[in-house]
Amino acid sequence: MSEKIMTYQGMKRREMFTAYAFILPTFIGFLIFIVGPMLASFVVSLFDWNLLTPPKFIGLDNYQQLFADRRIGTVYGTTFKLAFTIITCNMSLGLGLAVLLDRKMSSVLRNFFKVSYFFPYVVSGVAIAIIWTFLYNRDLGPLNYYLGFLGVERIPWLNSSTYSPWAVVIADVWKNVGFYVLVFLGGMQAISRELYEAAEVDGATAWQQFRRITLPLLSPTMLFLTVTSVIGALQIFEQPQILTNGGPGDATRTIVLYIYEHGFRFFDMGYASTIAITLFVIILILTAIQFRLSRRWVFYQ
Repeated sequence: MSEKIMTYQGMKRREMFTAYAFILPTFIGFLIFIVGPMLASFVVSLFDWNLLTPPKFIGLDNYQQLFADRRIGTVYGTTFKLAFTIITCNMSLGLGLAVLLDRKMSSVLRNFFKVSYFFPYVVSGVAIAIIWTFLYNRDLGPLNYYLGFLGVERIPWLNSSTYSPWAVVIADVWKNVGFYVLVFLGGMQAISRELYEAAEVDGATAWQQFRRITLPLLSPTMLFLTVTSVIGALQIFEQPQILTNGGPGDATRTIVLYIYEHGFRFFDMGYASTIAITLFVIILILTAIQFRLSRRWVFYQ
């Protein structure tokens, strides 16, 4: 009996070491590319460093400058407005398109739509922004050209504090909505069809099935997309940087663009790192709140 126990323990150790061996590369990458830069950002935030001269330790002066910065509130406000609009559009549009794709259609047609929706997601964000810069051109852009047929005057998409945020939102949603479509579609197809058949037998309408079956059982998918979209939307950079350069004024200046400007235009790496720390803390708090609240609305099949 003791030999069997020792053999069993030896097998468990080998399995444990094998598991650790598979986890180790990812863990090392996490330490090097995630934890390392985070700690480095905190250390740099305690220094005055312009990249040209040796860093000078100044303690918490950068954090005092943060509270005295009048623009930081405006930039964070712009970031939250853009993020909320982008997340709302991506979630609602992605869910609506996924519902349409989940209907009965030929596999060829469904795959065509899947590829069409997802293709912009794998294209470089810089390339997408450059394309939309041309589309938004006030005088030569196709968007204003076709709107002219509807009697709409030429819109200054990239030079108006009213339209510039929408220009950023449209470009970002066009790029990323395909990811939401595929994730929602995967979540829908994982729901047991027996539930819908039972609901049909009980006389439930299509809307009642969607409300009582699809939405509750899609809640884990929605939680995943909500968490990842909040993290991603608060870090939006390519579209406002290339389309509008944050303007006009601070109408499209996001917090990551603000960090970039302080770090690589004004060469104030210490203050840029300080702002980055605040963004990290905000994202961490929002993520924790989402997971906490998810206990009330996330259901598992």
